[in-house]
Amino acid sequence: MNSINEQVNYWEKSAEQNWKTAFGLLKMRYYDSCLFFCHLTLEKMLKGLVAKQTGKPAPYLHDLERLAILTKLSFSKEQMKNLRTVSGFSVASRYDDTKFSFYKKCTKNYTKKHFEISKELYLWLKKKYR
Repeated sequence: MNSINEQVNYWEKSAEQNWKTAFGLLKMRYYDSCLFFCHLTLEKMLKGLVAKQTGKPAPYLHDLERLAILTKLSFSKEQMKNLRTVSGFSVASRYDDTKFSFYKKCTKNYTKKHFEISKELYLWLKKKYR
């Protein structure tokens, strides 16, 4: 990827693919994996917006709150709180010492709630690409 515009487009398209994956995993009832892909979607959307805002490649961060701050967008307190929550899904679903407890936490209702929160954030961020 040579230009910043190419990077921004890459992050947005990759996030869109991850969002479709999250939706499919929800339908298949792979709830912990669904929430991991919700995190991945938001991370990529934010990275694209960081690149767009700064004119530089996105940093190697996975913390959604830190990425949100780098975008220089105005997030509400609730949005920031939700980003902190979704950030936790990346770590919880990735490492053996937390995987099983996260798996048990990801009930149908818990996952649907956080999928909808992620969806609201995803759609809000998508508008910021225009």
